[in-house]
Amino acid sequence: MRAKDIMAPGCGTPHIKPFRNVGEDMPVVNVLPRLLDSPDGKLGVKEAGELVGVIDRDSLLDGIGRMIAARDDCSVITVECSPADYSASRIAHAVEDTDAHLVDLWSVPSDGGRMRVTLRVRRDDPSSTVHSLERYGYDVVSAYGNDYGDSDMAAMRLLELKTLMNV
Repeated sequence: MRAKDIMAPGCGTPHIKPFRNVGEDMPVVNVLPRLLDSPDGKLGVKEAGELVGVIDRDSLLDGIGRMIAARDDCSVITVECSPADYSASRIAHAVEDTDAHLVDLWSVPSDGGRMRVTLRVRRDDPSSTVHSLERYGYDVVSAYGNDYGDSDMAAMRLLELKTLMNV
């Protein structure tokens, strides 16, 4: 995704100063730090030397939101490892060993010189993927799945079913 994909065309362009402009083809990941450093929270977008639009925090958030696919069938797992042990392909292999699909992977440095990696995995219950990641030597910091909140309800329904079957 590029700057031209997230700009609001023509909005407020006369007020943008030249030192706060970006090219239309600048990747969004490069736009974000420049926008955060901008005093008024706006950047101009130039095409062929001419100002064609503005990027503000709202348009950037909209653009990043479109980059992340909405999925209800995903679990979120966060792992930590040393930078020397970080390998996106190795993490993907650990996920695929559980017949799950890796939807997203974000990595950032964390405290103590370690890497923190957040994964979205296409699986309602992340426990098998968590065990696989641990077997590969990754420290699982947190795991959130869609079925955790419903486990009490499912147990109650099973008890009700057993009661009905005994009648």
